[in-house]
Amino acid sequence: MFSLGVILFIIVQGIFPFKEARREEYFYSLLLSGQIDTYFSKVNGTGLSAGFKNLILSLFAYDPEKRMTLEQLKANPWMNDPSFNYEATRNAILAQLSMKQAQAQPQPPQQKPVKVKRSKVMM
Repeated sequence: MFSLGVILFIIVQGIFPFKEARREEYFYSLLLSGQIDTYFSKVNGTGLSAGFKNLILSLFAYDPEKRMTLEQLKANPWMNDPSFNYEATRNAILAQLSMKQAQAQPQPPQQKPVKVKRSKVMM
């Protein structure tokens, strides 16, 4: 569930939530010490919904016994938001992927390569 939280955070925010889930790691220590507003400020997550923040915090709980279960995740209001349009989101992601792939196509050289004449080396 913890790893699922990391993946979900990456999908929504586009960045990793922290380098390592260790008490000594700066970002994770902010979560553990209850500095939630500071954490979300540092990861540019101030615009995230309260529902998403609560979901992520319950997935990142240090104590595995306090982490959300799969059943709780499935029933979570953020995961079941009726205003979310899965098909439109899927189409937008596919369009972005298609555009990136088109941009990544190798471009033909602007000019012909210059031939370099090699000289024989005497030994």
